[in-house]
Amino acid sequence: MERGKMAEAESLETAAEHERILREIESTDTACIGPTLRSVYDGEEHGRFMEKLETRIRNHDREIEKMCNFHYQGFVDSITELLKVRGEAQKLKNQVTDTNRKLQHEGKELVIAMEELKQCRLQQRNISATVDKLMLCLPVLEMYSKLRDQMKTKRHYPALKTLEHLEHTYLPQVSHYRFCKVMVDNIPKLREEIKDVSMSDLKDFLESIRKHSDKIGETAMKQAQQQRNLDNIVLQQPRVGSKRKSKKDAYTIFDTEIESTSPKSEQDSGILDVEDEEDDEEVPGAQDLVDFSPVYRCLHIYSVLGARETFENYYRKQRRKQARLVLQPPSNMHETLDGYRKYFNQIVGFFVVEDHILHTTQGLVNRAYIDELWEMALSKTIAALRTHSSYCSDPNLVLDLKNLIVLFADTLQVYGFPVNQLFDMLLEIRDQYSETLLKKWAGIFRNILDSDNYSPIPVTSEEIYKKVVGQFPFQDMELEKQPFPKKFPFSEFVPKVYNQIKEFIYACLKFSEDLHLSSTEVDDMIRKSTNLLLTRTLSNSLQNVIKRKNIGLTELVQIIINTTHLEKSCKYLEEFITNITNVLPETVHTTKLYGTTTFKDARHAAEEEIYTNLNQKIDQFLQLADYDWMTGDLGSKASDYLVDLIAFLRSTFAVFTHLPGKVAQTACMSACKHLATSLMQLLLEAEVRQLTLGALQQFNLDLLDLFIQWDWSTYLADYGQPNCKYLRVNPVTALTLLEKMKDTSRKNNMFAQFRKNERDKQKLIDTVAKQLRGLISSHHS
Repeated sequence: MERGKMAEAESLETAAEHERILREIESTDTACIGPTLRSVYDGEEHGRFMEKLETRIRNHDREIEKMCNFHYQGFVDSITELLKVRGEAQKLKNQVTDTNRKLQHEGKELVIAMEELKQCRLQQRNISATVDKLMLCLPVLEMYSKLRDQMKTKRHYPALKTLEHLEHTYLPQVSHYRFCKVMVDNIPKLREEIKDVSMSDLKDFLESIRKHSDKIGETAMKQAQQQRNLDNIVLQQPRVGSKRKSKKDAYTIFDTEIESTSPKSEQDSGILDVEDEEDDEEVPGAQDLVDFSPVYRCLHIYSVLGARETFENYYRKQRRKQARLVLQPPSNMHETLDGYRKYFNQIVGFFVVEDHILHTTQGLVNRAYIDELWEMALSKTIAALRTHSSYCSDPNLVLDLKNLIVLFADTLQVYGFPVNQLFDMLLEIRDQYSETLLKKWAGIFRNILDSDNYSPIPVTSEEIYKKVVGQFPFQDMELEKQPFPKKFPFSEFVPKVYNQIKEFIYACLKFSEDLHLSSTEVDDMIRKSTNLLLTRTLSNSLQNVIKRKNIGLTELVQIIINTTHLEKSCKYLEEFITNITNVLPETVHTTKLYGTTTFKDARHAAEEEIYTNLNQKIDQFLQLADYDWMTGDLGSKASDYLVDLIAFLRSTFAVFTHLPGKVAQTACMSACKHLATSLMQLLLEAEVRQLTLGALQQFNLDLLDLFIQWDWSTYLADYGQPNCKYLRVNPVTALTLLEKMKDTSRKNNMFAQFRKNERDKQKLIDTVAKQLRGLISSHHS
C-alpha cells in the first residue's frame, strides 16, 4: 500500500514537473528551448511528457479552433503562418538530427580518449606507487653505495656511521625486499672489514709517528725556544726563573680544533708532509705535521664494536715498544751535537704525541700510564747522557749540550712532565764541563807561557800604555810620569793570563745560565772552578815552565816579578766575580779565591829554581878548574875559570836588583855558600891523595886562608866559640886536608934540599892532626 502511495506521489511530482516544463516551453523564447527539452530527455518519463504534450496540444487545438471560429480570418492567417513554421520546424529537425549524428561521431573519439585517459590514470597511479617504493629503497641503496665509497677511500669512521644509519634507520623500512636481506646479512662482514682496515690504518699511523717523532719534537722545541726568546726580549734581562707557558699556549703545537681531529673527521690518516722549515720562519703547528684522526677513528670504531679495551691494550703495548726504541741512543751520539739533538727530538716528539692523546681522548691513555713511561724515559735518558757526555772533551760541545738539555727540559715541562732530575744531572755535567774547561785552559796557558819572551813590555805611546792598563789592573804613578819609551815591569803573559782567567769565569757563567740556580749557587760554582783553574791548571803550567830544562835566570826572575803582579790582581778577580754574580764577598759561606797561594807557590818554586840554576852555573864553571895539587910553583894570579865565574856572578846579581831584597840576598848567599862548598870539595876529593904547599898557595889566590897562614893555634883555641875566626872550617875537613899533605918529599923534588925543614913540617902536621882528632873526639862525645 505504501508502494502505491509512493507511486502516486511520484506521479504527482512528475505531472507537476511536466506542467512546469510545458509552461516554460510556452513562455520561453525558441532560441533557449534547448535546455528545456534536454531536461525532458534527462528524465525517464518523456513518454508521459509526450502524452501530456499531446494533451496540451489538443487543448490548444480546441482553443485554437475556438479562436479560429471566433477569428476565422485570423485562423486562416495563422494556419498559413503555421505552415511556414512547419517548414522551418522540419529544417530544425534535420539540423537536430545532423547535430546528433555529429555528436555521436565525435562522442566515439571522446570515449576512446576517455579510455586512454583511464589507462594513463592507472599507469600514473602505478608509477606513483612505484616511485613511493623506490623513494624508500633509494636512500638505502644510496647509503649502501656511500658506504662502499667510504670503505674504498678508507674513511672508516664515516663508513661505520653510515653503516649504523643504514642498519637502524633505513633497512627496517624496506625489510620485506630480498636485496635488503642480502644487505643485512653482509653488515657483520662489513663491520669486521672496517675494524680490520681501521686497525691497519692505525698501524700505519704508529709507524709514521715513530719515523717522524724527531720532526714533531723538533717543532715542539723550536716553539719552546721561540717562546723563551720572546720572554727574554720582554724581560730585557737574563732569565733567573723559568717562565712557563700556559697549557693552552703549549697546545699551539697541536692547534688542530677538536672538530677537525675528532672521530667525526673524514680526513685521511697519517703523517702529513714534514718539510724542513727555515730557522727564521714561523714554526708550523701540529696541524701541519700530524693527523690524529686514525687514532680517534679506530678508538671510536672499537668502542662502538665493544672492543675498546682490546684497542687500548694494543695501543699502549705498541707505544711502549716505540718508547724503548726512541730511548735507545745511537752509539756515536757523543760525537756531534746533532746526535744529541736528534735523540732529544725523538723523545720530545714521542711524549708530546702521548700528551696530546691524553688530552684529546677519553681514557685511551691515562696519567698513570704517561707517568710510568716518563719515569722510564727519564732514567734511561739520564743514564745515556751520563755515559755519552763523559766521552766529550770539547767544552763548547758540553756547553751546547747543556743548552740543548735545558731546552729539552723546558719543552717537556711545558707539557707537564717533571724535569727536576734533568737539572740535577746538569749539575753533574757542570763538573765535567769544568774539567774540560781546565784542560782547554791548560793548553791556553801553556801556549801563552811558551810564546812569552819573558821581557818587560815596552810601550812607546800613550795608546799602547792605556791598552795594556785596560787589559790588566796596574797602577804605578812613577811609571806614568816617566817619558816614552818606557817599560812595564811584567811581561806579556801577565795581561794575557789575567784576561784568560776572566774568559774562564765567563765560560763558567755561561753554563750556569737557565739552570734555575740562585745567585749564591752561581757565585759558589764560579769561585770553586776558578780556584781549580788557579791552584791546579795555572799552577801546573807555571811549575812546568819553571822546571823546564835550560830555563835562564832572566826568565826565572821575570816569572817571580810576573807572579807578584798576578798575586796582587786577585782582589780584582774577586771584584769581577762579585760584579757578575751580585754576591758580596762578605756573604756567609762565600768561597775565597786561592790565587795568592798559587802565585806564592810559583814564585817560591822560581826562587828555588834560581838557586838551583845558579848553583848549576857555578858547577859548570868549577868543572873548568884544573889544579896541579903536586906543583911546587907559587902562583901569582887567580885561575881563569874563577875570574870568569866572578864576572858571571857580578852580571847575574845585577839582574837580581829587580827581585825583592830578601830573594836577591838569599840568591847571593846561596851562590857563595855553594861556591865555597864546591871549592872545599875539590880539596876533599878522594882522588886528591896528596897536595903541596904550592898548590895550596894557588888555591889561596882563589879562596883558601887557614892552611896557607898555618894559623892552627888560633883555630884550635877558638873552636866552638860564636866569634871564632875560622867558624865555618869543620875539623874533619881540616884533618882530611892535613892527611893529604903528609909525606910529599918523595914525589916533590922542590923540597929535596930542605929535608930537615920538611921533617919538621911533617912533625907539625902530625901534631896538629893529633890535636884535631882529639877535638873531633871531644866534640862528638
